[in-house]
Amino acid sequence: MKPSAWLIVLAVPASLLWALWQGSVDIPARDLLSALGGGGDEVTREIVWGLRAPRALSAFVCGALLALAGALLQVLLRNPLADPFILGVSGGASVGALAAMLAGAALALQHLFALAGAALAAAAIFAFSLRPSGWNAYRVVLAGAALSAGFGAIVSLLLTLAPAAQVQGMLFWLLGDLSGAKDPLAAWVVLALAALAAQTQAASLDILTLGEDKARSLGVAVTSVQTLVFVAAAAATMAAVLLGGALGFVGLVVPHLLRLVGYYGHRALLPLSVALGGSFLAAADALARSVAAPIELPAGVVTALIGVPTLLYLLLKLR
Repeated sequence: MKPSAWLIVLAVPASLLWALWQGSVDIPARDLLSALGGGGDEVTREIVWGLRAPRALSAFVCGALLALAGALLQVLLRNPLADPFILGVSGGASVGALAAMLAGAALALQHLFALAGAALAAAAIFAFSLRPSGWNAYRVVLAGAALSAGFGAIVSLLLTLAPAAQVQGMLFWLLGDLSGAKDPLAAWVVLALAALAAQTQAASLDILTLGEDKARSLGVAVTSVQTLVFVAAAAATMAAVLLGGALGFVGLVVPHLLRLVGYYGHRALLPLSVALGGSFLAAADALARSVAAPIELPAGVVTALIGVPTLLYLLLKLR
């Protein structure tokens, strides 16, 4: 294993510990370690286990899902700058969630509407892009762009119609916000299934990067592999968006950074994307909670502030 891989693996516990330590309430390192072991005072244990641990696990799984989806879509579209939100899933979820917020629906119904919007967007992309001869990357990009533009217009309309008291909650959803993420179990199940399904096709994904015709000549069931990749990426994106809103740049930057440091084979790229994406978002969310405490920034703001210069750097490297 390369030294960089060990650093990424070590970043997982380090980022989670950082997320448990940081927040609006200062906890000394000794008290944190004591609370993790079941000791310390009851208030500290409640802060660590009741509040920060679910938030840290939610942030990690969101980042892992988005990075995995990004890595898969970059193969499907044969574009190193593809990201999970190219599918329009985030836009569909945003329309559903904001419509439910505007109607005054309970949180459970907001999630249900967001899921319905995301599922409709994914189904539309599937219908427009899959042909008997296989997937058409050009159609995926065009359909995704069209859906994203349409959803963006509807989001603007909903924000215009919303009362002032509801606008802040809507904006936090659009920016990516983990403050309401309390139960990440379903997202972890989706991550496990999507990662396992993708990992079984790692060798086929490596061959697919050579081109569809070459892959078919080498015995790869191209359409089946591409369909599995799309379903896994769409499911991962939906799970992440439902839990944390529209968290940008994670799925774009993380897989590309790993390729820049030499991880081209998907047998290593996929699990390392999961580890690095989760670590990145867990650390970014901890920073969002603590940098302006007691004011909490949306995690999406921090990922954008880090992701924009990183993306510009990657574009310069691609020239």
